[in-house]
Amino acid sequence: MQTDYDVAIVGGGMVGASLACALAGSPLRVALLEAVPPQSDQQPSYDDRGLSLSLASQRILAGLSLWPSLAPAANPIEHIHVSDRGRFGFVRLHAADLGLPALGHVVLARELGRALLQCVNEAPNVDFLCPARVAAAQPGAEDVRLQLHDDHSNAGLNCRLLVVADGTRSPLRESLGIAVTSKDYHQVAIVATVTPQRPHGNWAFERFTDTGPLALLPLQDDHCVLVHAVPAGEARACMELNDTEFLRHTEERFGRRLGRLLKVGTRKSYPLLKTEARTQVQGRTLLLGNAAHTLHPNGAQGFNLGLRDVAGLAEHLTAAGMTDPGAQHLLQDYVASRRADQRRTGRFTDGLAKLFYNNHPAKVLLRDAGMLLTDLLPGLKKEIMHLGLGISGHQPGLVLGDVLRERPGGL
Repeated sequence: MQTDYDVAIVGGGMVGASLACALAGSPLRVALLEAVPPQSDQQPSYDDRGLSLSLASQRILAGLSLWPSLAPAANPIEHIHVSDRGRFGFVRLHAADLGLPALGHVVLARELGRALLQCVNEAPNVDFLCPARVAAAQPGAEDVRLQLHDDHSNAGLNCRLLVVADGTRSPLRESLGIAVTSKDYHQVAIVATVTPQRPHGNWAFERFTDTGPLALLPLQDDHCVLVHAVPAGEARACMELNDTEFLRHTEERFGRRLGRLLKVGTRKSYPLLKTEARTQVQGRTLLLGNAAHTLHPNGAQGFNLGLRDVAGLAEHLTAAGMTDPGAQHLLQDYVASRRADQRRTGRFTDGLAKLFYNNHPAKVLLRDAGMLLTDLLPGLKKEIMHLGLGISGHQPGLVLGDVLRERPGGL
């Protein structure tokens, strides 16, 4: 039967747009639907947040011909220092130990958004429908009917595969009756750009405290991205501090490895949850990104895992060619191929939260001894680094440096 699109992606944020880019130039007809225009102040995906891109993510973006336009705005992470505030445990990680130029890169979300949307707008087989709100989805045996609502009219479209990538609190997932399990960490992440007194030297810092992790990630021009997790009950008071008070509060928890913190930009806050959909596939619908699983920001794994899922899904869809992209065997094969990485990464981030937000003396001694042991044992350190880099276990070809397909002209 004839349908409007082979693949409809609901959610034009970073994960949804990445999938559209991965499918650009393929024989598939793709629609990318987003309710909020990219330039809007209400668009949460493409703001001034700093993103930590793992080695795997950098390889995926390179394989999609996106990295050349993004690289000038990306700052490398050459070293990582992990510590337990007020205690003796620490771990130091260096790119040179793995023979790599960098362990990852930090880039502003708006810069990644610029590269993604340029690719989407230039792809002949991708229609970017924005603003477009999905009012309802009606699953069928051979397609899914989407009822749309925009500012001017009500319309609809059919697709053979519906990809839901509209975030942690996905309204479309809820309307389809797909249940989630959720864990509230009772913490809020405060994110801002700060300017330290000393050059960061391409070091990233993650300091675990009894109230939550605090990370400083290196940006260009010796700025840093601050991710400061605080108890939910203290978040409002922390957000209401003036800049001088907030910087002093941050220094008390981080220390002065980079000297004093001199300036802070606009602060934004995000509640910290772990969510996991009970199923990633229902009929011709597949969940992706935070709609499928949301992680604690420990180790900056959330978007990186989502991008590896994008690479895996695109690999399955392009390998299938013009066969039915919503076929059950195809979608279940994709889920099976990604299950180990998703579980491993989820356990890693949640395990860090459980281990470090506990002040029982025995656990404090155990975790700090474990950190020192990791710092001293190259084999153990390498295994942990591979996990953080997103290259552990079976991974999609793009993570291994393969090119999904020839993309005429690139960007």
